[in-house]
Amino acid sequence: MALAIELAKWDNPIFRSYVYWTGILCLKMLAMSALTGLTRFARMTFANPEDAIFSKAKVKYDDQRIERFRRAHRNDMENIFVFFPIGFLYVLINPSAFLAISLFRIIGIGRIIHTVVYAIFVTPQPSRLLAWIFPYLATGFITLQVILYAA
Repeated sequence: MALAIELAKWDNPIFRSYVYWTGILCLKMLAMSALTGLTRFARMTFANPEDAIFSKAKVKYDDQRIERFRRAHRNDMENIFVFFPIGFLYVLINPSAFLAISLFRIIGIGRIIHTVVYAIFVTPQPSRLLAWIFPYLATGFITLQVILYAA
């Protein structure tokens, strides 16, 4: 059995993949914050009166474009934040490299596609469902594996 400290090293391809996809997903979430803010400025629509300092700015809470970005970002927070700790614990159980790296890719790419079809180039269902379900199931599988390993 490998020691946890040995598994969390750069020469472990599973750990490197986890770190890579964690970084990508962090950048993706930062981009969602920026997209929301840029959209607010482009539409001169703000959620707080003190932010509406421009002559044509307005305070509005239901701008559909802005709300779509906010909902996509909230969906990220509901799903991606779960991946961060469970993905690291998954690294520590020393799974198959092929399986672990594939699951991390499914989660990362799926979450990116989810944002694209939900907030950027809005497409009809089931595109968003499919982009959500595969990363969700992959995260669920990882979680189950960690629980079973610990039991």
